Amino acid sequence: MPDKAKSTNYKRQFNAQNYDRIELTVKKGEKDNLKIHAATRGETLNGFINRAITETVERDNNKPAPDGAEGEN
Repeated sequence: MPDKAKSTNYKRQFNAQNYDRIELTVKKGEKDNLKIHAATRGETLNGFINRAITETVERDNNKPAPDGAEGEN
């Protein structure tokens, strides 16, 4: 196996063992807007989305859940 193929295979295996994947669907054109937004802040699109999720969860955890929403995932 050539070195590049070995490297790619290793990365795939590492990612499969260490990360979960989430598919995200946005309206046409929105992906480009999000990429631009992230880039203007020095982030990748993936990094921006992860930060947005983390910050939202932290913010939500600091306020009471809406009525009837406790324990929902």
